[in-house]
Amino acid sequence: MEPKKNPKADLSKRSVLFLQLGLILVLFVTWQAIEWKTYEKSDIDTGMVQMDQLEDEEIPITEMQNTPPPPPPPPPAPEVIEVVEDEEEVEEDEIESTETSLEDIVEVEEVVEAPVEEEVADVPFAVIEDVPIFPGCENLKDNEERKACMSEKVMKFVQKEFDTDLGSELGLSGITRVIVQFKIDKQGKITDVRARAPHPRLEQEAARVVNKLPKMQPGKQRGKPVGVVYSLPITFQIQD
Repeated sequence: MEPKKNPKADLSKRSVLFLQLGLILVLFVTWQAIEWKTYEKSDIDTGMVQMDQLEDEEIPITEMQNTPPPPPPPPPAPEVIEVVEDEEEVEEDEIESTETSLEDIVEVEEVVEAPVEEEVADVPFAVIEDVPIFPGCENLKDNEERKACMSEKVMKFVQKEFDTDLGSELGLSGITRVIVQFKIDKQGKITDVRARAPHPRLEQEAARVVNKLPKMQPGKQRGKPVGVVYSLPITFQIQD
């Protein structure tokens, strides 16, 4: 007869379970080995205090002194009341009335307001009644002649002082035009100079020349000095 195995004694049915348990056990042991730490004895600070190393602290002994309290302040002196006999006559001041009688009122016939000076705005050179007088144009009586004289002298002054070689230095060519506007104020001085040109250097040069114009006799409108606005075109040819 062949021996028969007990089916309950067959361990091959649980081989997978045993394999899993073995793997879990190996992983646990490996993890504990990685996490295990050791320390040197010298690195361990026990935090204990050596009592014999502490110095004895000397505590000063203070003595309580019994200071007597300050003496109380002396009592105030009794107030002496002096009785004055009411025998003297007191003169009373008379209060005069401050009311004004009708006889003292002065009649005001008319209130005259102070004249307010009219502010005249700046006037263009073309329509000014009395043109500013450039030095050298004083002998001319006619206003139109003074205008022509001033325009001629201003143009000659600018042509003499203006640096026309600046255009070629800046790389410009052909005919160059610069527009300058300025004001001759109430004192005859040159103010508010503004220029427009193809290059900022030309604008600066035009402003420099115009600011060098001499002081003039101010222009007048309705017989009063006013500011006069003057426009000046500067045109020159740049040689290539």
